Amino acid sequence: MNFFSYFLVVIVLCAGLSNAKFNEKNSVVFKNSLGPKNVLKIHCISKDDDLGYNYLRPGQIYEFSFHDSVLKTKFDCELWQGRGPTYKFYANFRAYKGGGLIVHSGKKNFWEVREDGIYFTHGKEIPKLEYKWSPIGEPPIRS
Repeated sequence: MNFFSYFLVVIVLCAGLSNAKFNEKNSVVFKNSLGPKNVLKIHCISKDDDLGYNYLRPGQIYEFSFHDSVLKTKFDCELWQGRGPTYKFYANFRAYKGGGLIVHSGKKNFWEVREDGIYFTHGKEIPKLEYKWSPIGEPPIRS
């Protein structure tokens, strides 16, 4: 390639990148679609962050946002469902994975928690069953 070709490639890349939403945060969203009186307990962690415990009543939503790291970004979450202080079912899974060579911006991971399992979508398609509940003390069941 000659100098002019390199120059055109740089101009095209700059024009395309200027329209991108580089500063938009990624997010993970949980919605409690469990039956009445079923509390959803959520605990998410990454290499750098422990988001603590969050408790959702049916219909409530919990969301957290962040920027990807070039060293990979992962959030692992534990979920429990039950009534009151008694939790009967459990799931543990990676709720978000990104970063590395491809840094995401504005990526959304939606998790809808239902009686029969945990459903996933990026928001553009119908949620798909990803994980089934395990009784407390047993490993998670991937759908």
